[in-house]
Amino acid sequence: MALPLLAELWAELPVEKRIFCSVLLFSWAVYLWEAFLARRQRKVYRTTTHVPWELGQIMDSETFEKSRLYQLDKSTFSFWSGLYSELEGTLILLCGGIPFLWNVSGQISGCAGFEPEYEIAQSLVFLLLATLFSAVTGLPWSLYNTFVIEERHGFNQQTLGFFFKDAVKKFIVTQCILLPVTSLLLYIIKIGGDYFFIYAWLFTLVVSLVLVTIYADYIAPLFDKFIPLPEGELKQAIETMAKSIDFPLTKVYVVEGSKRSSHSNAYFYGFFKNKRIVLFDTLLEDYSALNKDHPEGEDGEDDDTKSKVKSKKQGCKNEEVLAVLGHELGHWKLGHTIKNIVISQMNSFLCFFLFAVLIGQKELFAAFGFYETQPTLIGLMIIFQFIFSPYNEVLSFCLTVLSRRFEFQADAFAKELGKAKDLYSALIKLNKDNLGFPVSDWIFSMWHYSHPPLLERLQALKDAKQD
Repeated sequence: MALPLLAELWAELPVEKRIFCSVLLFSWAVYLWEAFLARRQRKVYRTTTHVPWELGQIMDSETFEKSRLYQLDKSTFSFWSGLYSELEGTLILLCGGIPFLWNVSGQISGCAGFEPEYEIAQSLVFLLLATLFSAVTGLPWSLYNTFVIEERHGFNQQTLGFFFKDAVKKFIVTQCILLPVTSLLLYIIKIGGDYFFIYAWLFTLVVSLVLVTIYADYIAPLFDKFIPLPEGELKQAIETMAKSIDFPLTKVYVVEGSKRSSHSNAYFYGFFKNKRIVLFDTLLEDYSALNKDHPEGEDGEDDDTKSKVKSKKQGCKNEEVLAVLGHELGHWKLGHTIKNIVISQMNSFLCFFLFAVLIGQKELFAAFGFYETQPTLIGLMIIFQFIFSPYNEVLSFCLTVLSRRFEFQADAFAKELGKAKDLYSALIKLNKDNLGFPVSDWIFSMWHYSHPPLLERLQALKDAKQD
């Protein structure tokens, strides 16, 4: 009796109410699913208190316990921050926060001399206020994560002053990119006619390619210091390896990631014949600030930017760094980078096409409190963020599965370069340095891990290592 009654009540609801309720129900369904997975993984953290026998040769009991406690803290933090985010989003929707902020934006733009017909100006004010609200409400969570969790487990290298300077700088740089790009996108949609979705897609494609090209040269240096890798054995070996696979390497940089965190990373960027490799100093045993003595008052450092250096040996040897780069260059040689770009742009085109189909549906706007007007920016938000949410979840899972496949292939490529033994030891070191926990619930791993679990990667490398 209950189900037919609910179905009847649902059918009697106006279309806009059904859309609104569907969005809320799906959002909470996703949250509950994620919470269920996280609970399964936390159970693994709590109950796996001793090193499993298959890990006996890989991880000592002290490191295992440190990684267990670190991941448990991170999971608990993620639960509470996720719950807050879901409650905040629900309250914003239920209380009409989006139309309220749109009206406030109209008043502010009106005070600046822009009449209601200047929709783009009002949209930019709305975007600025929305991102400011998000930054302010997210600040306590970010502070707790950095100065409690990361600090407790030895990863945070920032002072409070450095953190706030960094946050303000990030906000300003983001607005300097976001606002002009959004204004041009809205203008293209306005004047593009029936085929605006093609022009909008082409515009976002160009913007994404430009940002990828200039990020490490002009944007990233605003936050971290990039220096060319000094001449020596490592640089020569990197250039030789790049040449052996026809990778068009032009520069190799070391970035001072240790100023903010002791987590390590490496990546390459650039298009066509202009490729660069970036190594975090925390990846390099010979360059990591955490492996060196830094006396008080060292020249060139002030109180706000000085790293809180920990006495902790970390990083990889040169041969292991080369193995890690062999894996990264494998992504390029095997076409993973191009494939990801193609998939991303196909998805982007599909989304803009569907947006063009749906933007004329007034019920979508009415569902979120816009009964008289249908602003383009609000339409983008409603359709891309809310209506496409089920599609985005499925796509995200598929990309996670594909990413794991790519990682195995890149490991196999490094193996073919004769780097299996060094990559094997590098993966163990990186797992130790980053306190990765090598035991995971299978459903959690399947849904979330874009990289295969450590044991699976090591097993794939083991035969070649022994050879």
